Amino acid sequence: MQPAAAIPAQGPTSAQARLERLRSLAWLLDNSIPLPGGFRIGLDPLIGLIPGVGDAIGALMSIFILNEARMLGAPRSVLLRMSGNVLLETLIGAIPFAGDLFDAGFKANMRNIALLERYHLDPNGAARSSRWFVIGFMLFLILLAVAIVALPILVVVAIVKAF
Repeated sequence: MQPAAAIPAQGPTSAQARLERLRSLAWLLDNSIPLPGGFRIGLDPLIGLIPGVGDAIGALMSIFILNEARMLGAPRSVLLRMSGNVLLETLIGAIPFAGDLFDAGFKANMRNIALLERYHLDPNGAARSSRWFVIGFMLFLILLAVAIVALPILVVVAIVKAF
């Protein structure tokens, strides 16, 4: 009896081929449909029009791109920036109709592919700029939280002093 022939295992796909597939997916989601006037939209804002589940489906497709970026070795700073794009588009996209218009213009998937490609062209520069962006955004959120807490206190103090 002869041993069964081993099925050759598929080798790892090259990073360039994976990036090309991700670029195609992002293009399909964000730029595949030409509109009059030179503007383009993709399937993502159209899927977002489906009540209840449309934005969740769009977010899942965006998370797929994010996961692939993780598997391609993107650092945390780039992944955080990409996650912020997806989160922003998903949260604002949940607003009926106006959110879909934002989704059509913001194009989080194309932004994320640009971040990923920049990382692959210049890993140190992309990680550093993304790190600074994340730090700046965190500082902005902290200042916003302080302002949200301080403003009512200042208003109450001003009202008390007025009487």
